Amino acid sequence: MRARLIEFVAAHENCYSRSLLEGHVTASAWVVDTGLSRTLLTHHAKLGLWLQPGGHCDGDPDVLGSALREVREEAGLTRLTPMLGGRLFDVDAHEIPSRGTEPAHIHYDVRFLIQADPGEPLRISAESHDLAWVDLDRVAALNTDESVLRLVARTLALRPASR
Repeated sequence: MRARLIEFVAAHENCYSRSLLEGHVTASAWVVDTGLSRTLLTHHAKLGLWLQPGGHCDGDPDVLGSALREVREEAGLTRLTPMLGGRLFDVDAHEIPSRGTEPAHIHYDVRFLIQADPGEPLRISAESHDLAWVDLDRVAALNTDESVLRLVARTLALRPASR
């Protein structure tokens, strides 16, 4: 996926703009609590799926900044800390079906690991039906998509081994 993203970005100067109809770079945040035991999921209004917060970069090449903006907009959280020094946590390329006049296209989703305070009040936006902190071992009951389960596995791999 990373090689596919690099190739796409190198080939398209306007890769961060949704006006690029064949596809574009998007940003999302895999938001976790301090214990790496829960993640914040949004029940996406248009897709009807439980997903991590994220969305379009709208022409901004600051993908981490876009991911943080999406968490603030979609969940109302403000106390956000990028983990892994702000480096990529995951990359996924997936097709978005056509909708209205918008053709089917690819989202090259760049994902960051973001720590947040689960005590901070959540604010549901118009983009969501619901928001919830979900135990990592319960994520698969809400979403069986391979890319989401990969995020869970990568998070579990970061937790210290229990003794």
